[in-house]
Amino acid sequence: MPRRLAVLATCNLNQWAMDFEGNLGRIKQSIREAKAKGATYRVGPELEVPGYGCEDHFLELDTVTHSWEVLAALLADPEGLTDGILVDVGMPVIHRGVMYNCRVFLLNRRVLLIRPKLHLANDGNYRETRYFATWKHRGKVECHRLPDCVARAVAAAAAATTASADGGQAAAAAAAAAAPPPPVDVPFGDAVLKLRDALLAAETCEELFTPQAPHIDLALAGVEIISNGSGSHHQLRKLNQRLDLIRGATAKAGGVYLYANQRGCDGGRLYFDGCACVAVNGQLVAQGGQFGLAEVECVAACVDLDEVVSYRCSISSLREQASSTTPPAMVDVDFSLCRPPPGAAQPAHPSPPISPKVLQPQEEIAYGPACWLWDYLRRCGASGFLIPLSGGADSSAVCAIVGAMCQLVVAAVREGDAQVSADVRRVAGYGDTPAPAPTPAPAPAPATKDGAAASTSTSTSTTAAAAAVGGSAAAGAGGAGGGAGGGAALPTDARELAGRLLSCVYMGTANSSRETRERARALCDQVGGYHLSLSMDGVVEAVVGLFAAVVTGGRRPAFKAHGGTTAENLALQNIQARLRMVLAFLLAQLLPWARGVPHRSGAGWLLVLGSANVDECLRGYLTKYDCSSADINPIGSISKADLRSFLQWAATHLHYPVLAEVEAAPPTAELEPLIEGQQPQLDEVDMGMTYAELTLYGRLRKVARAGPVAMYNACAALWRGRLAPQAIAAKVKDFFRFYSMNRHKATVLTPAYHMESYSPDDNRFDHRQFLYNIRWPWQFRKIDELAARDEAAAAAEAAAVADAAAAAVADAAADAAAEPSAKAAEAAVLLQ
Repeated sequence: MPRRLAVLATCNLNQWAMDFEGNLGRIKQSIREAKAKGATYRVGPELEVPGYGCEDHFLELDTVTHSWEVLAALLADPEGLTDGILVDVGMPVIHRGVMYNCRVFLLNRRVLLIRPKLHLANDGNYRETRYFATWKHRGKVECHRLPDCVARAVAAAAAATTASADGGQAAAAAAAAAAPPPPVDVPFGDAVLKLRDALLAAETCEELFTPQAPHIDLALAGVEIISNGSGSHHQLRKLNQRLDLIRGATAKAGGVYLYANQRGCDGGRLYFDGCACVAVNGQLVAQGGQFGLAEVECVAACVDLDEVVSYRCSISSLREQASSTTPPAMVDVDFSLCRPPPGAAQPAHPSPPISPKVLQPQEEIAYGPACWLWDYLRRCGASGFLIPLSGGADSSAVCAIVGAMCQLVVAAVREGDAQVSADVRRVAGYGDTPAPAPTPAPAPAPATKDGAAASTSTSTSTTAAAAAVGGSAAAGAGGAGGGAGGGAALPTDARELAGRLLSCVYMGTANSSRETRERARALCDQVGGYHLSLSMDGVVEAVVGLFAAVVTGGRRPAFKAHGGTTAENLALQNIQARLRMVLAFLLAQLLPWARGVPHRSGAGWLLVLGSANVDECLRGYLTKYDCSSADINPIGSISKADLRSFLQWAATHLHYPVLAEVEAAPPTAELEPLIEGQQPQLDEVDMGMTYAELTLYGRLRKVARAGPVAMYNACAALWRGRLAPQAIAAKVKDFFRFYSMNRHKATVLTPAYHMESYSPDDNRFDHRQFLYNIRWPWQFRKIDELAARDEAAAAAEAAAVADAAAAAVADAAADAAAEPSAKAAEAAVLLQ
């Protein structure tokens, strides 16, 4: 009996919400690549037709209508894309007046089954129940009437097939298109496809994560192949969990599991991190890249379905449970997965197991936001980025991420990615325009104080997983920044590309140091960007002078170091920060014009990048509408500790050595004048808490869902013996006081790449009020009571320990005093 070997394909697609034209093109390309690999089944990401991130556009009937139109275009495609291959796509469907998130199975220009999602994602960044309902009729199917556009495509295909014998396909198709289409009903519900040689079924994204995941019941019912079209976004250190679940889905009950995902920015704060893969009986046999610039990556594997049966038969408990399982609803399909398509060779061997590829957190920080920035830049129409580069850790990390993006783009161009080449030619003006003016010679400074795709995966571009092991690092070495390259057809050097796409400006004042100015200049030079350094003192003086002339009759506010009040001190710091934001947006609008960059496609402006980290956003340690206010922020959901670790890694792996100096420098805002003999202004001193403490508070508040009292209890357990209960209470109350006082700032945070599980993003991830009673009287009183109780318990424990120690000393003294008497008595006995 021949082995049941089948080539199955999954994919990473860079879909864009509401871009039906582009989404259709990428779906078609993925089917072509799957066919080229000899696959007989192709599964795509969740809601790939309209794009996962449509949000409230899902409530518009147009979105559903256009999705059906895309499906009709797939069925009617003259290439016959669905001929000889089972195609599984994701789209919204309205059934009996209810909208569902569905998988739609296509074969030979027909719709076989519409399978609605059983469990919806409705936490964190997900709001699926806002748009969709769950299918509650497990194991049941109903009839669904296809819309006319799809029915017409089906009828035309059927007419062409009927007329093929006498060569009248074109006339038959034209006649079918002109006539009203006959009604077409298809199964809708929770069902399994019963093919000639296998059983195949689907689950969708969240269903993999649920306690009673559908794949267990499907496996017990004998389904050999289970697919998962997913829309799973990137979160730091999350891939391990996802891969464990995918492997675990088949480790318990055997089977083949295909996972598809979006990969890219589809229009919002989320980056979908791909990693399409195939698992068999608990082991990976194919894995796509987690990050990358390719719009389409097809991942295929040859699987032995008889190995699945053998695996299941070897487990006694599985046999017993499977023998009592109720059979699911079946849809008969006259098609064989194990017969290769015409022109494809019969596979000889199944794909061997591979080790999972999981990037280090530093690599995730480098490549996830870099790919997100590229998608945003190429799709929004801007000419590049502007970074207010202070020489500190946060803005330097943003600069390094843009450098990583340039390295990835150059690597993709070298590998022949047509889409990346077209995008970089359009955005950066290669081939038809001269390079912009290089960085000017520095003006005299004012006086200052001193991470692999598996071998079974192919794509049209590089992936960051490959880059993480050296693929893109070489692209960052050598070359000259600024205006090198002239009218070159395409970029060949990452620094030269950065000279076109990246502008950095150091906006110093009399409070700025020579060290931060030099670090900013050195980093921009190493990345290759265009750099400006300016003094803002005149602008600040003009605004403060205007205030004094209009409001106080000439009396000027003063820094605390010069005898001013706290209110004056804060106001003078904030005006520096806010003026930097105004200047940044002015430069972003006019720098392309000033450097002689032509307006390409009407674009001649730069995206301003913000650089506030997640801990400072949580604490509110930022000025509202300062440089934290930007167009987008690639690090707004990354902790200070992770950023510092990234800087150390990037100094070596991205070839920006000055980052090691940046990481070693103490974080400081440099907004106040330095008094002779005093330490400079330090962020952690200003905040009254360390970044490590802020990370702990953030995780307890969001991930552990701790209010003030619960947070005190958790910190008291963690810090027992290190800090007194009253000191712990003071720290917790300080955090909640500052958090609630500054919560209003979170409502206007710059849209940031989502990466951390305790992000304070007010848009959709962390929904809280922004007007609080910052005294928290009830909660803080409870904390005080607990702290007093813990102090008393600690005092009693200390007293007990002291009493025990005193008793031990007394016992030892008594023993010592008794010892001579005992020895004398012993001697007397011996003398007798």
